[in-house]
Amino acid sequence: MLKHKFIEDMVAEDVGRGDLFSRISDAKKVRAFIIAKSEGVFAGRAYIEVLAKMYDLNLVWEVEDGTPFKVGDKLLYLSGDSKAILSLERSILDIALHASSIATLTAKFVKKVEAYGVKLLDTRKTRPLLREFEKYAVRCGGGINHRMGLDDCLMLKDTHLKTIDNLSEFMKEVRQKIPFTSKVEIECEDFKGVKAAMEAGADIVMCDNMSNENIEEVVLFRDKNYPHILLEASGNVTLDSIEDIAKTGVDAISSGALIHQANWIDLSMKMEA
Repeated sequence: MLKHKFIEDMVAEDVGRGDLFSRISDAKKVRAFIIAKSEGVFAGRAYIEVLAKMYDLNLVWEVEDGTPFKVGDKLLYLSGDSKAILSLERSILDIALHASSIATLTAKFVKKVEAYGVKLLDTRKTRPLLREFEKYAVRCGGGINHRMGLDDCLMLKDTHLKTIDNLSEFMKEVRQKIPFTSKVEIECEDFKGVKAAMEAGADIVMCDNMSNENIEEVVLFRDKNYPHILLEASGNVTLDSIEDIAKTGVDAISSGALIHQANWIDLSMKMEA
């Protein structure tokens, strides 16, 4: 249902009170295709298929979500009413471009860490009202979603911690009030914070903007004293830095860059003669 509402709003934004070309053109049965003008990893199929059903378009796919493609590849064939395809062209391309661009960058990050068994996570740094869509694109690129919102994991960040007088006592109350299946993650900027978080009973500890040397110390401490606690590294993670972070022994690395640093790839729709 969320996909339907998302697509309806997207089309309404573009079509407005009606495509002016549709007023003066005759409807024809046509066939079009999407062609890659740059290489990447495809995402968007799950949404485009919903759009096609809503507007009675026939699709023939040459790619799956998560499939790499190269310049010149034809990714999708569309057939149906010419007015519908022309009116929906930009919406279809925007879905594919936005999602595929995120998936493409995510796949580059994943390739850097996969040899170390480290999970690549996204963040809540998403565009307003596009979180589900953008996190779907991360999954298509091989990444794993961090929490979707404030309701599926309790994360205590530095701002939260400033309001807590006694972390251990607070955590006792937390365990009585949040769902049994919900995890608690605590953000830490130094070893002192890490030790306090682990002693208080965190499920996950985030090493936020720590040096790799400090993260390695945290990993050793965790392995010796709290092997059940998961470690996440975060903060200014780039394609150049992520492999060295992965070598520290953390379980996961999170990066908002997967989404907000993704540059659009180049896809185009063409009509068959």
